[in-house]
Amino acid sequence: MKKLILGMAIVASALVFGQKGDVNAQLQEANKVAMDAYNAKNYAAAAPKFMEVYNLLKTSGQDNKVYMYYAGLNYALANDIPQATKIYTDLINSGYTGVETTYTAKDNKTGQVASYDKNTWELLKKSSSKDYSDFKTEQSPSVEADLYETLTTLLLNAKKNDEALAIIEKGLAKFPNNAKLKEYQGSALYASGNTDKFMQNLKEQLAKNPNDATNWYNLGVLQSKNPETANEAIISFQKAIELKPDFTNAYQNLVYTVIGDDEKAVNEINALRKTKPDEATKLIDARKERFNKSVPYGERWLQAMPDDITAVQVMKDVYNTTKNTAKYNEMKAKEAELQAKQPK
Repeated sequence: MKKLILGMAIVASALVFGQKGDVNAQLQEANKVAMDAYNAKNYAAAAPKFMEVYNLLKTSGQDNKVYMYYAGLNYALANDIPQATKIYTDLINSGYTGVETTYTAKDNKTGQVASYDKNTWELLKKSSSKDYSDFKTEQSPSVEADLYETLTTLLLNAKKNDEALAIIEKGLAKFPNNAKLKEYQGSALYASGNTDKFMQNLKEQLAKNPNDATNWYNLGVLQSKNPETANEAIISFQKAIELKPDFTNAYQNLVYTVIGDDEKAVNEINALRKTKPDEATKLIDARKERFNKSVPYGERWLQAMPDDITAVQVMKDVYNTTKNTAKYNEMKAKEAELQAKQPK
């Protein structure tokens, strides 16, 4: 935010310079109110004032959209999604990049550095007068990628997933390696129910950056929903915790994925107990093996969240199935303790 504040101050003096009479007074006042509100983090008040500055400048013939950008940013910070969305959409459609050249020179009489429009700066520089020195130009960085990222976030927050995807595609055409847009693309695809494309998106991102624990976790979640890819899900979750050893959700999902559909397994066992006891015994052994395999993951989950009643209840069942009586009793007591603390 410090860069933004400096940018505002520099551009303000450059744009306001040269205005006359009431227009200049209005510009100075609106700009001051906007800056004061911004510095006080009163973004809802700052946003319309920055738009006022933009409109005043436009009326006087200066269609410089930097103030529109500041207005959009403040609307976003104020969580006014409709207004922020409109402004960011207009900025992108207008081709605004935020690249501005600032022209400054020092007034030798006062020692102060001031900003000028390009023509005035050129005239002062060419003149033989010794009243001015230290002529400099400075170019601000592009904010175009930020426009796409912010507008995408606004649309996703408003649950406008299809519109978000359209903006993401437009942004990626200009910035194909933008990590945030790729991440947002995955979020939008998942939110819109297009899990196949989301999985493809995750795999593409992981091919470029295999050290992203969150993407491995998200891939595991998708794979775990299909019994045929459950083993792949386990591998994905394991990669996630290798990269991020305290990844609690990954441990939790590993427990669920390793155990599998236990209700279905129990029903199958019960159905075979009388008619095919040998097959039932095999299924019982396989079930116990799955639960044993889940123990280390469950214990890491419990270690990270010792007062999470879901973790306690799951591990109570795990210890019961694996015949670990001491641990089962410990979890049973912990469950009773946590239930007693819950509001009635």
